[in-house]
Amino acid sequence: MSTYVDSTRGSVDYCKAMASQFPDLAENFYNKIETFCQQKLWHQLTMILLDFVSDDNKSTTLRPVPNAGEDSKNTFLGVYSKVVACIAPKINQLSLSRIATSVAFCSVEVGSAPEEGRKILQDLLDKLESSNLDIGAVLYLQSKIGLLNLQTGESDEGKKRESLDKIYTMIKTNGPLLKQLVSDTPEAVIVNGAHYETSMTYFKIVGPPEAFYNEAVDYLNYYQPKEGDAADAKSQTLAIDLCLAALTGEGVYNLGQVVSNPILKVLEETPQAWLVELLKACARGNVSDFKKLCQETYPSQIASQPALVNMSQQMQEKITLLGLIELVFAKPATERTLTFTEIAEGLEIPLEQVEWVIMRAFSVKLMEGIMDEVDGSVHVTWILPRALSVEQMKELAGQFAAWATKAISTKEVMEETEICPQ
Repeated sequence: MSTYVDSTRGSVDYCKAMASQFPDLAENFYNKIETFCQQKLWHQLTMILLDFVSDDNKSTTLRPVPNAGEDSKNTFLGVYSKVVACIAPKINQLSLSRIATSVAFCSVEVGSAPEEGRKILQDLLDKLESSNLDIGAVLYLQSKIGLLNLQTGESDEGKKRESLDKIYTMIKTNGPLLKQLVSDTPEAVIVNGAHYETSMTYFKIVGPPEAFYNEAVDYLNYYQPKEGDAADAKSQTLAIDLCLAALTGEGVYNLGQVVSNPILKVLEETPQAWLVELLKACARGNVSDFKKLCQETYPSQIASQPALVNMSQQMQEKITLLGLIELVFAKPATERTLTFTEIAEGLEIPLEQVEWVIMRAFSVKLMEGIMDEVDGSVHVTWILPRALSVEQMKELAGQFAAWATKAISTKEVMEETEICPQ
């Protein structure tokens, strides 16, 4: 007598029942899941399950299930407990982790206790760690558990501090382990994205803003924001936080890498669009435009942002230093000597403050050079490399063209001298 037991039989019966209960989800989801289970098409089954629990579809597919047990009280929990759990050994471990993560987070969103979501992820993590087959899946789940803890939080201060300490340790431990993944694979993108989302969320909570900024910039390498009418709250919040961190973060001077990122486009046509305008003026080092925006155009909006109010002095120092770098950048490479008077006029500061500004730029490694206090000038030999805007790149191209013309002219003079020596 055969002892074969079809592990997918319960999954098939569940899909038939759900297709009857939710006919509008039958054709695109439940019928396909049923068919793939019956035919043992594990890859196709994985893809349809990922699609079912995806952010793009959850507004349609995530629904409460009346009179169901705790493990299937919504459609996501149901498909996880009745289908995914039955065929888990057949599914790629990272894909399995992604499905579990969507189920856990979305279930919490619709009213499940955070502990339920944590249990789903922690149980799966324990199984994957014991098998020790896919380091990417383990790192992904650890990051997502940390993110869920950060988003749900702890009411008790002692537990909250303990949880934050564990998350910080996990972030620092997992950072080097990410290098073991092949960097240009889709799997690596998913795992890295999860890690940096958790790390930037951690530093958003505990600070400082420059730490959040650095992690968020790394996260943008793996995150594709939706633009226009499709822009979601997550993208808008991230764009706002990035602008604030860029403006107030200590030591954050290379703003071009954010100004040119598509993330800022999600704030277009929103009440927060002024933040992008302020950031772009700061990135250009345009002191006059920046002051006008602060004092005349958007004073009430700035006053409504505690981060900008509390860090106004640091923000003013930043625009002054970036303004100095822009004055240097505008000079030809062979003529980078600026007088104190020229600097004072360009930065709109008193003459007696110029020396301090130069010394400050030297101390934070924005530029190198020699200051002549007697002559009242500074000769700059190096400025910090930075991401340039389109306008700045055009200006740099013009400088290269002028240099090339001068080099050709010098070459021609030297050739004439060799042919017709004095």
